[in-house]
Amino acid sequence: MRKRVRGVRRGTRAGAVPVLLAAAVTAALAAGCTSPGKEDDGRAPHLERSHTQPPHPAGPVLAVKVDNAPEARPQRGLDAADVVYVEPVEGGLSRLMAVYATRLPEAVGPVRSARESDLELLRQFDRPVLAFSGAQSKLLPLIDAAPLRAEPPATAPDAYVRDDGRAAPHNLLLRPDRLLPSPSGAAALTTGYRYGEAPGGGRPVSSRTVRYPAASFTFTWSAERGRWLIAMDGGPVPAAGGGRPEPATVVVQHVTVRKSAFRDFLGSNSPYVESVGSGRAEVLRDGRSYEATWKRGAAEEGTAFTAGDGTPVNFAEGPVWVVFAGTP
Repeated sequence: MRKRVRGVRRGTRAGAVPVLLAAAVTAALAAGCTSPGKEDDGRAPHLERSHTQPPHPAGPVLAVKVDNAPEARPQRGLDAADVVYVEPVEGGLSRLMAVYATRLPEAVGPVRSARESDLELLRQFDRPVLAFSGAQSKLLPLIDAAPLRAEPPATAPDAYVRDDGRAAPHNLLLRPDRLLPSPSGAAALTTGYRYGEAPGGGRPVSSRTVRYPAASFTFTWSAERGRWLIAMDGGPVPAAGGGRPEPATVVVQHVTVRKSAFRDFLGSNSPYVESVGSGRAEVLRDGRSYEATWKRGAAEEGTAFTAGDGTPVNFAEGPVWVVFAGTP
């Protein structure tokens, strides 16, 4: 049976999001959401590479906050993302930020709320477009002041639709072409990553698992596909509305995760991922694991990955998944 599709009604002004329905609050508790009334209220209508990185990209990347609660899977549009960041959130769960520059899928989602550390992470790009469903009320002024173009449903209602096959609030989808007319191109990916031949050394690895307190990610190498196959919480990620996300490179980036200044509606501090600084990392490509050091000197800069002798650790051509893990 085909799913009903229709657009989103005009919302209120930016930052003004209605109060959550009781059912949405229950779902939000399981997903570790932010303040009720500032997250997704469930009431919107329903769904009918370059090796060098120039300092001035041709256009903005599109960054989308994507739900990763079990009820949100399988997500849509992750297979088209150039970079996917895996971030810890409240309750030991995870959320994704998908970044698009070379392809825009038909739909991305489910879309969920922003966090404080997203603003630091996005400073590496030139005025990126940020699609998100809402945020904690005290965070909204910081988002408005950040050097980005914020596009929640309240300011871009025509860009969002509801999927009748999912329960709210895990059913809000973004139509990227309503925010960007076309992909900006690889030059917009000012991540600092280098692509090319594999570095020397490394060790063979068939799979790698990263665990959060209430979530896990396993990346298994497929020599046949030349990509890493993803499992979340022990289950494989199926295709949804397109292809299956299969990164060419996976990075396990050990960072400092501290308490944010903001709390969710249960009173829990949101984790803050410090993406500026330096530390250990593990780069997975071509069925091998390479120990590396990461460094990002300032929020406006990308992240460099180097081997023990200081030489750059090249990534494989193709999508990149970066899993932010705490320091061991």
